[in-house]
Amino acid sequence: MQQATQQKGTSSPLISSRGPRTIALVGPFQSGKTTLLEAILARTGVIARQGSVDAGTTVGDASKEARHHKMSVEATFATTEFMGDSYTFIDCPGSIEFIHDMRSVLPAVDAAVVVCEADEKKVPQLQLILRELEDQNIPHFLFLNKIDKADKRVRETIKLLQPASRVPLLLRQIPIWNGDIVSGFVDLALERAHVYREYAASEVIELTGENKDREKEARFTMLETLADHDDELLEQLLGDMEPPRDRVFDDLAKELRERVVCPVLFGVATRSNGVLRLLKALRHEAPGVKETAERLGIQPGYDAVALVLKTFHTGHGGKMSMVRLLTGEAGDGTTFMTADGEVGRVSGVFTAMGQTFGKRGPAKAGDTVAFGKLELAKTGDTLSSGRQARRAIATARPYPPVLSMAVQAKERKDDVKLGVAFSKLTEEDPSLTVIHNTENHEVVMWGQGEMHLRVATERLADRYGVPVLTHRPKVGYRETIRKSITLRGRHKKQSGGHGQFGDVVLEIKPLPREGGFKFNDMITGGVVPRNYIPAVEEGVKDALNHGPLGFPVVDVEVSLIDGSYHTVDSSDMAFRTAGRIAVVEGLPQCQPVLLEPIDMVEIVCPNDATARINAILSGRRGHILGFDTREGWDGWDTVRALMAEAEIGDLIVEVRSATAGVGSFSFKFDHMAELTGRQADQIVAARRAAE
Repeated sequence: MQQATQQKGTSSPLISSRGPRTIALVGPFQSGKTTLLEAILARTGVIARQGSVDAGTTVGDASKEARHHKMSVEATFATTEFMGDSYTFIDCPGSIEFIHDMRSVLPAVDAAVVVCEADEKKVPQLQLILRELEDQNIPHFLFLNKIDKADKRVRETIKLLQPASRVPLLLRQIPIWNGDIVSGFVDLALERAHVYREYAASEVIELTGENKDREKEARFTMLETLADHDDELLEQLLGDMEPPRDRVFDDLAKELRERVVCPVLFGVATRSNGVLRLLKALRHEAPGVKETAERLGIQPGYDAVALVLKTFHTGHGGKMSMVRLLTGEAGDGTTFMTADGEVGRVSGVFTAMGQTFGKRGPAKAGDTVAFGKLELAKTGDTLSSGRQARRAIATARPYPPVLSMAVQAKERKDDVKLGVAFSKLTEEDPSLTVIHNTENHEVVMWGQGEMHLRVATERLADRYGVPVLTHRPKVGYRETIRKSITLRGRHKKQSGGHGQFGDVVLEIKPLPREGGFKFNDMITGGVVPRNYIPAVEEGVKDALNHGPLGFPVVDVEVSLIDGSYHTVDSSDMAFRTAGRIAVVEGLPQCQPVLLEPIDMVEIVCPNDATARINAILSGRRGHILGFDTREGWDGWDTVRALMAEAEIGDLIVEVRSATAGVGSFSFKFDHMAELTGRQADQIVAARRAAE
């Protein structure tokens, strides 16, 4: 590996003291992260030739679903070496629907490379990514990809992207233009000019003329930004003194690790331009595992401590837990535990290269590897080999789900198999939730969007061999009454021997909304014996489960006011049946009315999309309560509204369309409201047809 690296144009075999490092490749959807990973693997000699996303030949996006949709749908891990150091790169999905994979791996990475374009439409997506990095205190570079297609000068692009970042974007390079084409770059730290060579290391050229003048101006701007956090450097600049080059590099590394700047590099991943410069910046400036462990509050020790980044279920190797080992060493047979107890012994240590796992020796601090068959380990768990359980060092809770579908096995014989598949699927992707709705007899899968659920169903069929049928989940409609009535219910049956006799008089009347159900015993004189009264209540409840409109009945008070019994033929079952008969016959005379669930909805969106969001809500019978600026998010709003649950079904599809893919929402039940007219009639008719 090292020999291959040196053949690619690297210069020094000296090994860094910071140990194996792990770098996340993050960024907006379709910004070129997978292509950049491919370029890195080709440049470092792991693969002979750089593959293509369109051709389906990349190490990343190697799953069937990723290649079919030509997009990352899960985190991909690949380990390589550069100048004698080991690096694991994690290619993270850019779509907001699959962002949980990125959020799960971030705590344990040493740094992140944010891959983006000079595209104003993607600034809100970039802001989402940068906010995650900033909130988790992850040092990060910005790699401005597709510089060959840029229609703006780099400084204009930095100005365009700066609102997405809370810290200054620090330009580390300026382009060399050949007409309208970027043919190379000037490194502002080294003060050295390079001309790109396709799929090869760039060539150093003399820095002259206009490029030299532009370099002086841009370098001074870079040093001014660094001087905001270095008083000595500021004094040197004010005194027109040229700072030592080593001092500049020290400041670049220090301010990156302290997360007070975000260095900006650029290139063209499809041609491998800028990749070597990025690798060198990572090598010299990115922190190592020691600093990462300190950031997470882990003190050096002999025990092995690891964070589970992702879970895979493989066809041949069983369960694989991708982990970052933060301290100690671990190998085949190492026993790990979490705060909840022991999770098992490691059965093999593996290196991941996309979808391929290769056996290797024990892992040391800094390595990102797969542990085999830790059956009780979950994504996000903190593992420790010590005798004392260690508290969780990082938790990345999934965003609230926004879209659901009811799922059933295509073949009834696969019902049990589907349950096992759901268990594995949600282990691999904790942002998926599966709920068994016993009332509607449905299994409902909740996810982060339309594509998220589509990929999940494809995995059920392709990875776990369970083809499924899907449909929209049923809405939790209810019904209530508007009018009171008093009615007798009598059950009398004689068929030889003991007969059946139960006789009750019930008063049925409406309760205020959210009143629930109330049963009153108003019997006097023993006309209904006390031991039969609970059976009457059970019969009433039986009838309320399915009202005249076809839905459960709520907000009803039922009083038992009279009745009669037979000393031989009366029984619990007879009085239960009598109570049910009275309610079934009485409810249609009580002016039944349909109730629909109303939810409180909060939508977050860029403020230039707020008007569109308001229009969407109004078009879905939403009652807009108002909007405010989103706390801590410049340029974003939070819109609140009351909306019928039936209208929320595919709301996220319109929200994402109106917000360039970044809007989202949360909701919770608020109240039940009457629904009348044509829409109510259609719902009742559909219910009766289904029965």
